[in-house]
Amino acid sequence: MIFKIEKKDVQTKARAGVIETAHSKIETPVFMPVGTQGTVKAVNQDQLRAIDFRIILGNTYHLYLRPGLDTLSKAGGLHKFMNWDRSILTDSGGFQVYSLSELRKINKDGVKFKSHIDGSMHLFTPENVIETQRIIGSDIMMVLDECLKYPAEYKDAYKSNSLTLKWAERAKRKYEDTKPHYGYKQTLFAITQGSIYKDIREVSTKNLVDMDFEGYAIGGLAVGESTKDMYDIVDFSTNLLPENKPRYLMGVGTPENLLECIELGIDMFDCVMPTRNGRNSMLFTRNGILSMRNSFHKDSFIPPDEECGCYTCKNYSRAYIRHLFMAKEILALELASIHNLFFYKWLVSEARNNILSNNFKEWKKDILNKIMHRIKN
Repeated sequence: MIFKIEKKDVQTKARAGVIETAHSKIETPVFMPVGTQGTVKAVNQDQLRAIDFRIILGNTYHLYLRPGLDTLSKAGGLHKFMNWDRSILTDSGGFQVYSLSELRKINKDGVKFKSHIDGSMHLFTPENVIETQRIIGSDIMMVLDECLKYPAEYKDAYKSNSLTLKWAERAKRKYEDTKPHYGYKQTLFAITQGSIYKDIREVSTKNLVDMDFEGYAIGGLAVGESTKDMYDIVDFSTNLLPENKPRYLMGVGTPENLLECIELGIDMFDCVMPTRNGRNSMLFTRNGILSMRNSFHKDSFIPPDEECGCYTCKNYSRAYIRHLFMAKEILALELASIHNLFFYKWLVSEARNNILSNNFKEWKKDILNKIMHRIKN
C-alpha cells in the first residue's frame, strides 16, 4: 500500500491524500460502504462501481462463519467470490465478538465465542485472524482487538488495552511471517483503544506507533459516548498518530460526524448509516433530511434531491419512492440505499475538493447548515 498526502488544510487538521492498493487508487477523505457478508445491503456491485466507490468493507467474523474459509479459498478470495475488482478492507471481527457479549469468553490467548448461526464454538486468536484475512484476500486487514462497552471502568479499559497491545504485537509478527495467498500485497492496520481515557489512549497509540504499522484505526468509539467525547478523543488521537500513515475512524457516522472528524485529521470512515437509514425511508439530501413515508410526498413529482446525479434522483420521484415504501416493495430499499451512498460519496469528495482549494472550514460551516435539518414539506 502507498499513502501520499496531497494537501493539508491551512486552518484545520484536514488533509487530502491518496491510498493505492493492488486493486485501486483511493482518494481521501474516503467513505467506505459496509459489505459485512460480502454484499452491501440492497446494492449490487455494478451500482457501487457506478457511484465510483474504490473500497468497501467486509467482516472477518461473518465471512469466517458463512460462507466459510474453504469456500472463499476455492473461489480465489473474496474479490472473485463477490465479483469486486476494487479494494476491500476487512474488520477483524473484534467488534462483532464484543456485540455478542453473552456468547463469548476472552483470555490472553484470544476469544472463544459461540456462533450466532448454529451455536458452534470457535476461537479467534491474533494469529488465526491474520490467517483468515489472508484467505479472504482483503487489501487492508485489521488486527484483532477488544472493544469495550460504554461506559467502561478505568481499570477495565486499562486491562483491555494491555491485552489489545499484546494481541497487536502477535498479529504483526504473524503478518510478517506469512505471505498473501493470491499474489498481491496486503496491508495490516492497528486499532487504538482506551475508551474515553486519554492517558490509556496515549499508551495505546504510542505503543502501536512504535510497532510501525502501515495504518492506524481509532476504535472503541461510537459505542454510546457523547459526540463531544468522541470528537475530543479523535482530536487527541490524531495529534499522536504519524502524519504519513492513513487514519481510520471505525463505525462513524452521520454526515456531520464525518465532516467534523475530517477537520480533526481523519482520512477513512465506514458506517452502516447510509444504507440502514435508507432502508428505513430516510434520505440525506443537499437541502436536508427527507422521511419518505411522510404524506406530503404523496403528490411530489420532483426527485428526492434536484441537485443530485444519482440513479435514483435521475429516474424517480419522491411520490414514487414513497409509494414503494408504503407498498413495502423491495425496490424502495434499493433506490434509497443507492441515493444515500451517492450522497456520502459526494460529501467526502466535496470535502476533499475544498481541502485542495483551501476553503474547507468555510465550506463545512455552510454545508452543515443545509444538510442536517429535517425537511418538513
